[in-house]
Amino acid sequence: MTVESRAPEGARAGTSFRAERRSHVLLEPWFVAALDAVAINLAFYLAWFARYELEIGAELLVQNYVEWDQYSSIQLALTVVTLIVFRLQGLYRLRRGTTLVDEVGILFNGTLVGIAIMIVGVFYLRPFGLSRLVFVYAAMLIVIILTLVRYLYRAYRGYLRRRGIGLHWIIVVGTGPLGRLIMQNVVAQPELGYQIAGFIDDERTEDIGRFRSLGKTVDLIHLLERTDVDEVVIALPSRDHALISQLMLACAQRRVAFRIVPDFFELSLNQVDIVDINGVPLIGVRQTQLSASGQVTKRAIDVVGALLSMVILAPLLVVVALLIKLDSPGPIMVRQTRIGRGGRPFEFLKLRSMYVGAESALNQIRHLDESGSSGRIFKARDDPRRTRVGRWLRRFSIDELPQVLNVLRGEMSLVGPRPPFPHEVERYEDWHRRRLEVLPGITGLWQVSGRSNLTFDEMALLDIWYIENWSIGLDMKILFRTPAAVALGTGAY
Repeated sequence: MTVESRAPEGARAGTSFRAERRSHVLLEPWFVAALDAVAINLAFYLAWFARYELEIGAELLVQNYVEWDQYSSIQLALTVVTLIVFRLQGLYRLRRGTTLVDEVGILFNGTLVGIAIMIVGVFYLRPFGLSRLVFVYAAMLIVIILTLVRYLYRAYRGYLRRRGIGLHWIIVVGTGPLGRLIMQNVVAQPELGYQIAGFIDDERTEDIGRFRSLGKTVDLIHLLERTDVDEVVIALPSRDHALISQLMLACAQRRVAFRIVPDFFELSLNQVDIVDINGVPLIGVRQTQLSASGQVTKRAIDVVGALLSMVILAPLLVVVALLIKLDSPGPIMVRQTRIGRGGRPFEFLKLRSMYVGAESALNQIRHLDESGSSGRIFKARDDPRRTRVGRWLRRFSIDELPQVLNVLRGEMSLVGPRPPFPHEVERYEDWHRRRLEVLPGITGLWQVSGRSNLTFDEMALLDIWYIENWSIGLDMKILFRTPAAVALGTGAY
């Protein structure tokens, strides 16, 4: 198929992203460097104050007291040297997705190098008696203050990005496994600052969650001319190499950046291990994240966590059980058939939050569904089947507490995708079924990322990203974020 300029038939009318692509001075590297300079000067002054005014450390004799102005030139030199070291180490050219831990590592190494250079220079020249403790304190304070500055800056940058400032807008070409891989990473890692303006595909015209269909590949040129995207991500299979070349040429002619997602014979890119030897990339396959040892560790955490939860939450369960009984007739606990790992059904436990007969009344209220998932999941803010107590139980996810028994029985995990109903699975597309590759969980990545405010496709993308990037650290991060998500009740209904 030849890529040519024409008005996109399948695209949304009036699609434009210029108004949303706002830049901001606080996102520029020079501003970050300026913050670092202020922090370094503050840290050095505090180091001098701690040594000479507070006299922290060895006893300071009167004749060894050094005024602050005699340190000012050293402070200026240290600031310049440290900033140069930071720049050489790439601190101001970090890739998107660099963690705070990685950034602090660069700060720590750069500070030590800068301090070492200053110590060698100053004590070689020895213009006057100096305290070595000042440099020790300065090194510690620089790292501490710069780490705090970086933390606050990241928080503010996240706030700006949530308001649409400083986002990197992209168009994805293709909605196959490679295209969905890009989408699920964008959904799972909003801190990267990417925003998908939409996708183009020659076969799919339906939206995928929040990601809009903008037409077909022949529409790309027109989209580039009437929108202001930053980059085009080409996620097509290698067999479409001729079309890929045409798309690359179209982007290059219009000075729009583009990237190609490599297709390693349909192999998940999260399993690809690339080693660089003097500029020559060596490609291999790494072990899947959820290895046998990982599953054992995850199971141990599940059992310990479930037992502790039962002990801690027992008084609350007694009170809730009494409220459910007094509120409406019916059992305290309900049992539902859900689909677990490998497509196997199991008996799912919940506290009753609806009137008796709620399941049989589902078809009568299908029109209230807000999920837009074509029956793959049902979500309604004003579900008339819920009891008075049930509304509060669901808002704070208290109705899910009995699922710790499912965890102890090995049917569920503390963290994982939510288990679907059998009739929901029947409507799954092939790629949705990847959610069934692991044990379902009480909480999960999408539950702490918006809960019911997300569409089903976005939930599936987050679940698949979790499966492909699983680690003990990721599980612990989700568990730690769960109480806040539950307390706020955002997206819960």
